[in-house]
Amino acid sequence: MGFFLILFMLLVAYYMRKDTMILASNAFNQNEMIPKKYTCQGENISPGLKLPIMSDKAKTIALIMDDPDAPSGTFVHWVLYNMPAYNFEIDENFPKKEKLIDGTLQGKNDFDDIGYDGPCPPPGSTHRYYFKVYGVDKFLDLPAGATKKQLEAAMKGHIVEQAELIGLYRKS
Repeated sequence: MGFFLILFMLLVAYYMRKDTMILASNAFNQNEMIPKKYTCQGENISPGLKLPIMSDKAKTIALIMDDPDAPSGTFVHWVLYNMPAYNFEIDENFPKKEKLIDGTLQGKNDFDDIGYDGPCPPPGSTHRYYFKVYGVDKFLDLPAGATKKQLEAAMKGHIVEQAELIGLYRKS
């Protein structure tokens, strides 16, 4: 009986691990301040992100970065999708192009720009920036330049795993 219990526990741990994505950055840790370099007060380049575990159910990766604390409501800073799931990193200073050679597409942010635009809150309060990464079970039928709303609609029913990293920023 003990053998089967151990086997069951090992199988559960294996499948839970396989379906869990952990999103990390070497620029900042969960719920810590995003360095100025990655903001409108610095170089305004994207931080590098690491996706250390991805299951074989995911065919593509999508990413949404937004600020739910913006005065006018959630403000979108980055929309990326159809990145092949064999990628385990999103490089620092990711190119601001609609389409990359590997088929990765980027959408429009709320600055009306393609790609990443960093934190730029009004002075005074600390804002939270959610980097949300999704493992998607198919290539999405979206053109380059899609919005967050369009991406979320296209992903509906196709997200097989997800993770998030929250960074903070306060404009001085």
